[in-house]
Amino acid sequence: MAVPKRRTSRSKRNMRRANHDKVVVPQLIACANCGEPSVPHRACASCGHYKGKAVKAGKTKE
Repeated sequence: MAVPKRRTSRSKRNMRRANHDKVVVPQLIACANCGEPSVPHRACASCGHYKGKAVKAGKTKE
């Protein structure tokens, strides 16, 4: 039966557990239509274009 030879320290245990809660910065690209930063493979939040077509109503400036 497998038994640990040494007790895992609090530091090593916490370093192992910390990988599940990492915060990843979202990757942003410039929109081809308006140039605003947007998430890849999603419609642009400011103009509503995706792959050169208007797929939803964008935010209007009033």
